[in-house]
Amino acid sequence: MDGDSRASNWKHRHLLGLESLSAEDIVAVLDQAAEFKRLAEQGERKLTALAGQTVANLFFEPSTRTRTSFSLAAKRLSADTIEFSASGSSLSKGETYLDTARTIEALGPSMVVVRHSSPGAPHMLSRQLDVGVLNAGDGTHEHPTQALLDLFTIREHRGDLAGKTVALVGDIRHSRVARSNIWGLRKLGARVIVCGPATLVPRNITEMGVEISYSLDRVLGEVDCVNLLRVQFERQRGAFFPSIAEYAHLFGMNGDRQRRMKDDALILAPGPINRGVELTPEVADGSKSVILDQVTNGLVIRMACLYLLDRAAANAEANA
Repeated sequence: MDGDSRASNWKHRHLLGLESLSAEDIVAVLDQAAEFKRLAEQGERKLTALAGQTVANLFFEPSTRTRTSFSLAAKRLSADTIEFSASGSSLSKGETYLDTARTIEALGPSMVVVRHSSPGAPHMLSRQLDVGVLNAGDGTHEHPTQALLDLFTIREHRGDLAGKTVALVGDIRHSRVARSNIWGLRKLGARVIVCGPATLVPRNITEMGVEISYSLDRVLGEVDCVNLLRVQFERQRGAFFPSIAEYAHLFGMNGDRQRRMKDDALILAPGPINRGVELTPEVADGSKSVILDQVTNGLVIRMACLYLLDRAAANAEANA
């Protein structure tokens, strides 16, 4: 497998966010994922890179795509998995987050994948556990593998991201996907516009090097990609817009808006999608949509992350 050079250049024991990664680190993940995808297309779907290893998936928040993707990614690399969900666990009996994680660590995993509602929760585990920690989403902070699969999908369809214009549309305030995407897109040279109701776009977001637009229609003709973020009602406290219907009218992607985009523009959306809110069925299933490609690419991105973290740990142990 052509991954030795990428793995030798990867020095990170943990993957906690894209803020701390360099452009070279991000490209290493994308290139490794491309290699795994190439192998899969040649029929090599089951690899032995993590044979004898165990990956623990600790999900303290509900998840379908991310959890399933990480589980399958580990198995495609021949690792065993430990599957934990907060529902029905000893958390309901008063056990703490850290004690739960330490209990799982005692079972011998080599890596821990963590999703939690509190920003910084994976970072805390990285300081407390003796295994690699991979952030699968922490509160409103970051969701690095979602951003990586978004970057991978754009690069796959449109080539180098440098010079591309990408609009992140929707609930920017509460979106960990938006933050990770901004870090990744900007480091790879893309121009980023965040767009949504003024109540859902923090003014200080410009400190991350992005532009703000409060009108989707105003930027449609200049963007190469639109990433439609879900309105995160579960994280909101209070009313941020008058009604769902008004939000869809002003910021939802429909057939008319899709036709006003560039011919080769892409439409992305991290699931789950709310049809009729962020986008209409015509758009979700249309020719510009690469939403299912994102799901497919999420598998090879997570394979790449698990593989690179494992190689970094092995290199560190060999050099100790």
